[in-house]
Amino acid sequence: MTAIVIENSFVATVDAAGTEHAAGHVVVEDGVITAVGPGPAPHVEGAQRIDGTGCLATPGLVNTHHHLYQWATRGYATDHTLFEWLVDLYPVWGRLRPDHVAAANTAGLAWLAMSGCTTAADHHYVYPGGQAAELVDVQIAAAARVGVRLQLARGSMDRGVADGGLPPDRIVEDLDAALAATAEAVDRHHDPAPGSMLRISVAPCSPFSVSTELLRESAALARDKGVRLHTHLCETVDEAEFCARVHGCDPVEYMDRVGWIADDVWLAHAVHLDDRSRARLGAAGTGVAHCPSSNARLGTGLADVPGMLAAGVPVGLGVDGAASQEAGHLGEELRQAVYTARQLHGPHAMDARTALRLATSGGARVLGREAEIGSLETGKQGDVALWDLTGLGHAGIADPVAALVLGPAAPLRLLAVAGRTVVADGELRTADTETLAKDLAAASADLREARDA
Repeated sequence: MTAIVIENSFVATVDAAGTEHAAGHVVVEDGVITAVGPGPAPHVEGAQRIDGTGCLATPGLVNTHHHLYQWATRGYATDHTLFEWLVDLYPVWGRLRPDHVAAANTAGLAWLAMSGCTTAADHHYVYPGGQAAELVDVQIAAAARVGVRLQLARGSMDRGVADGGLPPDRIVEDLDAALAATAEAVDRHHDPAPGSMLRISVAPCSPFSVSTELLRESAALARDKGVRLHTHLCETVDEAEFCARVHGCDPVEYMDRVGWIADDVWLAHAVHLDDRSRARLGAAGTGVAHCPSSNARLGTGLADVPGMLAAGVPVGLGVDGAASQEAGHLGEELRQAVYTARQLHGPHAMDARTALRLATSGGARVLGREAEIGSLETGKQGDVALWDLTGLGHAGIADPVAALVLGPAAPLRLLAVAGRTVVADGELRTADTETLAKDLAAASADLREARDA
């Protein structure tokens, strides 16, 4: 592996002190950061040297919530509520085959990489036709092909229409089968080592698509295996009404009862939290994946991230599934996070550097990887994004962090994952994007034709 030396760049380390260098350097050797600081870089024999003049170096971005399979079903139900959207899309997802999932995952991860993402959490919970192990395998292969770290949240649903849930009964799993397949995925694939490219989490889909038993047993399974837990929570008012009607309490109280409010858990969305719920999550260290563009696309509401941060809740950013957020661009979520916070609380609610922290060290903390990734510090993984701010879209913005967060999407001079070049000069270097686009278009057309038949 060739060492990488970046110099003459503005460096935002996003360390605990918020250290920045107006003209600094970052050195990556053997996949690990070995030097960060102001001024010229130390000499490294045989290194690839990159002149970062006019660029901003940041940690690679961390996507804490996605549904990559949904890249094959973008553009559906564009004016629906969440529950209406799910009812419309579940039958389509029930036709997924491994080749569809492979095309969607590879294209989605490639696009994430081109938006600055080096670590992606993917929540997959649809396994039609008994293809669970095969679909997990193609997801993992897609991440390896693109070259990004994958936090695969092995999802499950066991509450179909017959039991008062939303999914068609033919695409839910039996409780025991779901638990067994999840345990198998952890045993076969989870790599807990520092610097791991692949982690598995246990991830029942949501309180309205899984049984109480599956939630309880999943928590026990995850803790027995030493892995993290993930699910959706408090995304819509409909969900709160469902929990009140079925369980006699609000969603956070319900999840607390079944052992899910803890520091090994992260929740997607958390739009509808009251002060008491935020305090409970903060006290427990339960993380939240904030998905502002998806929340806007589905009209679910404005998540109060400033309130969560004030309560001590770990918060990261997520793009969510591409069927509810067709852009799928993690870099643009930084700006949307700022806008959402300010819509709630005014112009002082969130600044550009807070948004960058959410997308990097905040996301790393949510995934339990803050000791390895999320900041540019000696000894951490060589996950580095070098943003080119020399073009017309960013000309004249004196603060590079403000340019990245508030300006248009910035091209990447370099994206490195564990020191390996994944994107260079705005182009993906690990796969051919034209081929990925053709494969995705074919998968999307196949699913649409099946739906319309």
